[in-house]
Amino acid sequence: MSEGSPPDGPAPGPGRSGTGARPGRAARRRLRRPAPPLPQREGLDPLRVRLETGGRALEALAARLPALRDPAATDLALRFARGEIVRASGRPVAADEELVPGAELWLHRELAPEHVPEVALPILLHDEHLLVLDKPHDMATMPRGAHIRSSALVRLRRLTGIETLTPLHRLDRRTAGVLAFGIRPEERAAYQGLFARGEVEKEYRARVQEPPGEDGRAWAPGEAFTLHDRLERRRGALQTRVVPGEPNALTHVQVLGSAPGVRDLALLPHTGRTHQLRVQLAHRGAPILGDDLYPQVRAIGPEDPVLHLLALRLAFRDPITGAPRELVSRRRVP
Repeated sequence: MSEGSPPDGPAPGPGRSGTGARPGRAARRRLRRPAPPLPQREGLDPLRVRLETGGRALEALAARLPALRDPAATDLALRFARGEIVRASGRPVAADEELVPGAELWLHRELAPEHVPEVALPILLHDEHLLVLDKPHDMATMPRGAHIRSSALVRLRRLTGIETLTPLHRLDRRTAGVLAFGIRPEERAAYQGLFARGEVEKEYRARVQEPPGEDGRAWAPGEAFTLHDRLERRRGALQTRVVPGEPNALTHVQVLGSAPGVRDLALLPHTGRTHQLRVQLAHRGAPILGDDLYPQVRAIGPEDPVLHLLALRLAFRDPITGAPRELVSRRRVP
């Protein structure tokens, strides 16, 4: 997801009022989902798996999730025998039970060993509606891939014991700063709708490589301008690309200062495309320092610098209480 974009997709520009707009399709699907028949485990929700083929439950599930056959995993037949794989009603499924294509099963994922660094989790706000984290660099928002127990969501669920905690937007793993979580499921759509309608003011800080600038003139302190691009990301691709067409990504930029070879920027994105800030700046010859994706994908090691990008501020009118909210990170760009 993008720097500060809602989990359900890109946000429209702030010029669109969005009055009466509904949450995105993914959010509506989540609201219609039944309650999981299995409890959370280690801060993780159980998996809901829709089978692509019919037949015996064991073979159909293994065909849908081949990793369950990994020699390092618990024997799948044993998991069925223990009653660990259930239907939405909570009824355990037998390994040889005949299922139809599209049937849904629930189970807990088995986690691979994972290094979870000990880091502080500074909380900027915690009330009955919201929990706002000042997220460190290199911490995933959601559990995914190799970052499960170390993700912000799982860490905070385990720290607070709040099983209903859900991110209202996302930050890239390598981006630090203000990250808001909702506490009450019945309020989630109202908060996520603010991001989807572009009713949240988002402000970032970044340190970038000195750009060549037009006519050989680099960006000077005090300059302000808006970046307009059309961004596209193909399924499975690591990078977002700038492509011809009507712009769908707008970012206001103000140059705050300069040092030899670098510029310090304030960034106010008016949309929330995937990697929007990173790709727009790199496209203009000003990649963010420490970026491992733009302009080129590269491997990073423990000695590499963090991404010099900070989600500094979120501001909005609370849709539940009506009060103005302003959350500001205490972190600084390295």
